[in-house]
Amino acid sequence: MSDLQNISLKYTTKSGKTTHIALSYQTFGKPLHEAPIVMINHALTGNSNVTGENGWWSPIVGPNKVIDTNVFTILAFNIPGNGFDQVSNSLIENYKDFTARDIAEIFAIALDQLKIKNLFAVIGGSVGGGLAWELAVLRPNLIEHLIPVAADWKSTDWLIANCYIQEQLLNNSSQPLVDARMHAMSLYRTPESFKAKFGRNLQNGQDIFAVESWLNHHGKVLDERFQLAAYKMMNQVLKTIDITNGRGSFIEVASKIKSNIHIITINSDLFFKAKENWDTYVDLKPFKDNVSISEIQSIHGHDAFLIEYDQVQTILETIFKPQEVY
Repeated sequence: MSDLQNISLKYTTKSGKTTHIALSYQTFGKPLHEAPIVMINHALTGNSNVTGENGWWSPIVGPNKVIDTNVFTILAFNIPGNGFDQVSNSLIENYKDFTARDIAEIFAIALDQLKIKNLFAVIGGSVGGGLAWELAVLRPNLIEHLIPVAADWKSTDWLIANCYIQEQLLNNSSQPLVDARMHAMSLYRTPESFKAKFGRNLQNGQDIFAVESWLNHHGKVLDERFQLAAYKMMNQVLKTIDITNGRGSFIEVASKIKSNIHIITINSDLFFKAKENWDTYVDLKPFKDNVSISEIQSIHGHDAFLIEYDQVQTILETIFKPQEVY
């Protein structure tokens, strides 16, 4: 794992609260300013450790991988308050003061401090993709390739509803992280995925269904590695994605983005529905030539971008092939 680095800044949220932000980040591959920069935004319980040992996207990012660390500089910020730096003062208790746009603005300020004036690509899965949309609107000339994966430019009513249930579990449950994670895992996958994986079988040697054991495992693992304040903060960011808020219609806002926009959706995603992504593409295409959409075919739902690596690689090769970089 590359060393965790830090940027300290003061930031005033859209809600008017001024706070100190300790923003941690990692870089991989070529040194900053010596190669094209790819910024990777992590998902809800993810972090900046995108490649190498324990890297959550190592099949995609690394030496001779589709996002090649021999060719690119990889930059990954931790969403403020996610707890990855293990510094208690970095946690954010007043999570409702923040929105996804605030996080994107903090990222933009950090990019300025790092003297980064352009990015070859910004790619993110789930909430990370929503933050990629938000950053692209804040800095319409910054990003050459905008790649939201299993994400959208807004939180739908369906997503907001499930984030609200998550928040209730986090605030009211006797085992908040465990229960919230079990609920979330049922949304990250699909009924078809569960059927293929568990087949209504009992766990070996136990009087419990295999699917129940699996959910218990994921709840326990997250409880051991994550912090309650961090989950509340990440859930709040996910709930508040909306590039149009206070700005006008989607077309008015998105058509100003200069980036090539490559939407990657998942046919079975129950979280960020494929139809919403296709509607985004169909609505925007008449106003912006350089927008495309690709669809991952999978029974595994939202988590498919962390499972269907061959499909993800095939899609990304069209963007990250060497001749396009040079």
